[in-house]
Amino acid sequence: MKEEREEIKVLIKEAVDAGAKQSKACEIIGISEKTLQRWSQAGHEQDGRLEAKHKPVNKLTEQEYEQILDIANSPEYADMPSHKIVPTLADKGIYIASESSFYRVLKAEKQLKHRQKSKPVKQVKKPGALVATEPNQIYSWDITYLPTTVKGIFLYLYLVMDIYSRKIVGWQVYKNESSAQAADLMTDICQREGVQPNQVTLHSDNGSPMKGATMLATLQQLGVIPSFSRPSVSNDNPYSESLFRTLKYRPEYPEQPFFTLAAARDWVEIFADWYNREHLHSAIKFITPEQRHAGKDEEILGRRKEVYQQARLKNPNRWSGEIRNWDKVEEVYLNPENQKMNIEEKEGL
Repeated sequence: MKEEREEIKVLIKEAVDAGAKQSKACEIIGISEKTLQRWSQAGHEQDGRLEAKHKPVNKLTEQEYEQILDIANSPEYADMPSHKIVPTLADKGIYIASESSFYRVLKAEKQLKHRQKSKPVKQVKKPGALVATEPNQIYSWDITYLPTTVKGIFLYLYLVMDIYSRKIVGWQVYKNESSAQAADLMTDICQREGVQPNQVTLHSDNGSPMKGATMLATLQQLGVIPSFSRPSVSNDNPYSESLFRTLKYRPEYPEQPFFTLAAARDWVEIFADWYNREHLHSAIKFITPEQRHAGKDEEILGRRKEVYQQARLKNPNRWSGEIRNWDKVEEVYLNPENQKMNIEEKEGL
């Protein structure tokens, strides 16, 4: 304030007259000598930094403000956003204001909601997190291409896995993609696994075989709960994607395309048997999917833990800390909320 400034100037002058240095007096009172000098100049009675009020030279007039609202809400432009209104007006030789000015006016009037006649973009939510604590609770399935000797012609591998045990619970190779064939495969799996109504959730992407009427009707009859990934988001179904990668990167995967449907089925049968019965899966503590599916993993891991404990007792100098964690993996998540997949959840490691 002006009165405070004058008082400060008087106090500093009195201190200087009493023999104090002006710089020291300014430092104590909390201003610089340059500020004191500016305050002492004619025409600087007011503090421009605090009390200055600038009116933008390009500010819209009240008439222009109302004109923007009238145009934006007219029948011709009511369904257009600001970035379309301005160039359309320009094509007619009219310029009122920039796109950003139109935007600010519409925002101030709370008119920035979807203005077009077309449907607004639908926000597709991520599927809710699912957790499996035992076998036959959550299945994941997908279809992948298998090349044939005829260029452009493919076979289709339908593959269903249990995400808790990682076991391949069912598969089949067909010449085409079909909702009916997928329904037959799922019916067979439920019979072999003894699945009861409302016991299993089946997760997949949004392909036509997954969402076809025959498949959905069959799932309803079986009491299987469908779950779907977001459109064009592959990592909503990570277990199936990773399993296909494991399949196609196996050393035994044929270098040449499959000559017949029977040849493809024979190879997949060998792979599924190896994967279920021999593959020591890193995500489930190097237990085979078959062992975990049958509930044998806890016993096997317990024996491993004892071996490690005995080894540390015999030679404690070889151990700098605790033994390796051989505790059973109790829960397996599909699409956890934090979007962070543990590296151990990846297939084929």
